[in-house]
Amino acid sequence: MDQSKRKLLALNAAKARLLAVQMVHDAASGHPGGSLSCLDALTTLYFDIMHVDPANPRDPDRDRFVMSKGHCSPALYPVLALKGFFPVEDLKMFRRVDGHMSGHVEMHHVKGVDMSTGSLGQGISAAVGMALAGKVMKKDYRVYAILGDGEIAEGQVWEAFMSAAKYQLDNLCATIDVNGLQIDGKTSDVMPSEPLDKKLEAFNWHVIKVDGHDYDALEKAYQEAATVKGQPTVVLAKTIKGKGVSFMENNAGWHGKAPNDEQMEQARAELEATIRELEG
Repeated sequence: MDQSKRKLLALNAAKARLLAVQMVHDAASGHPGGSLSCLDALTTLYFDIMHVDPANPRDPDRDRFVMSKGHCSPALYPVLALKGFFPVEDLKMFRRVDGHMSGHVEMHHVKGVDMSTGSLGQGISAAVGMALAGKVMKKDYRVYAILGDGEIAEGQVWEAFMSAAKYQLDNLCATIDVNGLQIDGKTSDVMPSEPLDKKLEAFNWHVIKVDGHDYDALEKAYQEAATVKGQPTVVLAKTIKGKGVSFMENNAGWHGKAPNDEQMEQARAELEATIRELEG
């Protein structure tokens, strides 16, 4: 990856992080921690990897994306806005009674969303269905999904993993946001999932482990996934919950908590400094 592309991805991710925290603050509700941790993977997908057209969001040949951890709408909505699916100003409608942007990802009112999610485990299951449909219809599109490492405690997730392997869905690439934290604390305490790589290999998935904040590694992983034949790919992205905002980083308390005015100003100052540095 050349420096200009890396810088553009980092800039878009920083802008999306600021928008995400602002949305949650303004709504006094939402899930900032896991939204911030997955934004580098999400930015890489939308601005580097996926074939999507904001002017034709229902193109039958487009790549699909499913935010399986649907509470992380504050990550997806800003990325869609920055990509051009709708104006950034629409983000002010987040979690408002009179708005169209629900707290969990919703496909019927938000342009560019491919699947409504929120009930954990259902998103990856829908992604498997999309990938299988692509195979049946002999389409070339690819399906991408992001799951939380807390989400994978749901049994339905593993049913989806089994199904994807059975049908040899090499057009499916899942990313697990391995930030190690969930609403009740450490995932290793709540419901341990390690060794995750060996478990998924046993389920006949192609496994790639990366630093989830390294754009070069993410790009390489998604490019590799596109070359795999006969099995789905999972990218295990090691991340920092709350990435980009110092007081939110590695703190489970920010899983589903809105910053107050003072905290918002601190977050804004940090993220705007990052943006200025990248724009300089």
